[in-house]
Amino acid sequence: MTLEQILSEYQAKTPASKEAFIRATENIAGGVSANIKYFDPYPIFMKEGKGAWLTDLDNNKYVDYVLSYGPLILGHGREEIVDTMNEHLKEHSTMLYGTPHVLEAEFAETIKKYYPSIESLRYTNSGTEATLFSIRLAYAYTGKYKIAKFEGHYHGGYNQVLVSVNPNVSEAGDIHHPTPLPESAGLEPDQLENTIVLPFNDLEACREILTAHKDEVAAVIMEPVIAGYIPATKEFMQGIRSLTSELGILMIIDEVKTGFRITMGGAQSYYDVKPDLTAMGKVIGAGLPVGIVGGKKEIMMKTAPLMGSDVFDMSNSGKSSAKDVLFHSGTYNGHPLILSMGLKTLEILNNELPAAIERTTRLKNAIQEFYASHGIHVVMPGIGTMFNIAITDLDEIKNYRDMQTCDFTLRKKMDYALLLEGVYNKPGNRYNLSTAHTDDVIDFTMECYKKAFKKM
Repeated sequence: MTLEQILSEYQAKTPASKEAFIRATENIAGGVSANIKYFDPYPIFMKEGKGAWLTDLDNNKYVDYVLSYGPLILGHGREEIVDTMNEHLKEHSTMLYGTPHVLEAEFAETIKKYYPSIESLRYTNSGTEATLFSIRLAYAYTGKYKIAKFEGHYHGGYNQVLVSVNPNVSEAGDIHHPTPLPESAGLEPDQLENTIVLPFNDLEACREILTAHKDEVAAVIMEPVIAGYIPATKEFMQGIRSLTSELGILMIIDEVKTGFRITMGGAQSYYDVKPDLTAMGKVIGAGLPVGIVGGKKEIMMKTAPLMGSDVFDMSNSGKSSAKDVLFHSGTYNGHPLILSMGLKTLEILNNELPAAIERTTRLKNAIQEFYASHGIHVVMPGIGTMFNIAITDLDEIKNYRDMQTCDFTLRKKMDYALLLEGVYNKPGNRYNLSTAHTDDVIDFTMECYKKAFKKM
């Protein structure tokens, strides 16, 4: 079958999703509430999730390898999490206090057990907010106002980091000295000057670039595993830690994807590095919106209101010293219901994450062997419970540009064929596994691979 024939069968199988999408486009810009949710010719609309499975509006069932792009590490509707939510509401009789509560400290103490680099922390409402706040902290602490990020790394949907996330390689310049390229309309004209782009897994080039800009750069922010599946080498991670310390630049590790998905201590435990600041999200909220910024106490104290007044303090005869305190607030920060469910999530993960990682390895090996049996060379980059499938002649994927050598046409065709057989993943997306992806689920997935390939 051609891709056109597969897409025709896709539309025949999902007419209710097509109708729902048409309705959505009349009320929602582009028909989706986040661009990442869209794929051609229209995305599938789901109505139920349980364990590792999703059911769409046409009652088609799928094994879910998106898992809301990572946070559902326990799968959909885990009984203990649902019970925790119900018990919390019954006990507290409210969704939200708008005041401090003891779960804030309890959750912080739990996080610090797994992340020794975090001496103090603050809550946010998403991973995007966490990375944004971490950059502002770096500015306030260092008095410098540029950041350095890596080519291919994503840290959220705001201007400072929407640079060279998915750049056109033909326009991106020398591989050792990437040219900053915008990833969105609406960026300020000077944004490309204030965001310096670094080459991933190339320590010597990073040394040259950062040394030249050490008096301007407040922090290096990085995903230790690009997009959740292209890992740094241990030598590179430890080298960046040493280099930033030497140059007086803060190191921010974005653990939004990797936190509690590759080890309980995240990537920094895996790589044995202690960043100055850590941004987290996704998994720690059991599917609800939450984020954390934590790190050295002396940096985090820049935002403490006890250090002076802030923007809401009008009691000082109109002589506010707000400029001396880094403003950070949010009605939903440290949401008690979310922290309650997060604590239960971490309790379960502490016992079940190793087995989920083992099953992820089993699935990776099975997919690689399947392609090899058909004479197709694939590389399976990823660690922990995330990976991707790179159809390429390369033996290793070390950075963003290596990934651009892949056969995306064949991968896309295979992903659409898998949708028809009951394997849900956005075409081209990485695979995320949960504790609910049992051996039976993996066996079903590989049977779908056989059927999809035969159809192709």
